[in-house]
Amino acid sequence: MSWIREGELNLLEKISANILKAGPMPKHVAFIMDGNRRFARKKNMERQEGHMQGFNKLAETLRWCKHLNIQEVTVYAFSIENFKRTKNEVDGLMELARQKFEKLLEERDNLEKHGVCIRVLGDLNMLPLDLQQLIAKAVLTTKAHNNDVSEPLLSECLYSSNSPNPDLLIRTSGEVRLSDFLLWQTSHSCLVFQSVLWPEYSFWNLCDAILQYQLNHKSIQKARDVHREQQASQQLEADRASFCSFHINNMGKAKNTASNAGTRSSERLAGRHKPAAEPIKKKPAPKKAPKAKKAKAAENGNNKAEEPKAEATEAK
Repeated sequence: MSWIREGELNLLEKISANILKAGPMPKHVAFIMDGNRRFARKKNMERQEGHMQGFNKLAETLRWCKHLNIQEVTVYAFSIENFKRTKNEVDGLMELARQKFEKLLEERDNLEKHGVCIRVLGDLNMLPLDLQQLIAKAVLTTKAHNNDVSEPLLSECLYSSNSPNPDLLIRTSGEVRLSDFLLWQTSHSCLVFQSVLWPEYSFWNLCDAILQYQLNHKSIQKARDVHREQQASQQLEADRASFCSFHINNMGKAKNTASNAGTRSSERLAGRHKPAAEPIKKKPAPKKAPKAKKAKAAENGNNKAEEPKAEATEAK
């Protein structure tokens, strides 16, 4: 089964599509394709056949989206929780993925004709190596088919950061939960839960979901505008706080620099006008008489003492 189905809508479908396109249309629609196994049980067929029917319905849904001018479609194909299923079912799903990506590579001309760009989101390391290689080839093969795809987007092709948030999210099979699918991206999206099983999904189910989106478009747009204003306000406050912090830090640094420069300048000026210090004069140590002179002086003293005695004797 081809990824891109050719063919036009029937007359009633065309009329309905034109009526819908007169109102606001979602540019990005996300699908949680739920109910393949229940469909298989309902039809008494193998689970693998149920998954095959699910892929066929995806191809048909892509054709409807093309006629409704929906620019981007995101589908929830395989959950980490699905690895807990039986080995036979997991292996069957991996084999189905191999077949479909090989088919996609064979249809590269058809994909280019319709401007289809394929991206796969998630942790591909959990998949078999050969399937990882097939997915990488498919992504690279269709990388130039959409002018909106940029080089940064290709470099992180496993993430949805460069895609617009979904306007409409549809879950089939009657389950009313998101199963951790695009939780952040769908915070302001229209959520539609339909009871139909995915392989039984019809054009009219899609029209019903789009009609619900149009009926709630004003409230959704208002919520997005409020959220956008809050984000802008928060960003402004963050920028203002960052600027003030940067300005205060720079003022502190400039003040410290000026203070240090003033101190050094004062020191230089003080050193320039300070009188030259006079050399310190040491007092000369008292001179000691040499020993020889002391002895001579002592002898002279003795002679002087003896002379009066001699004179006294002669007088007698």
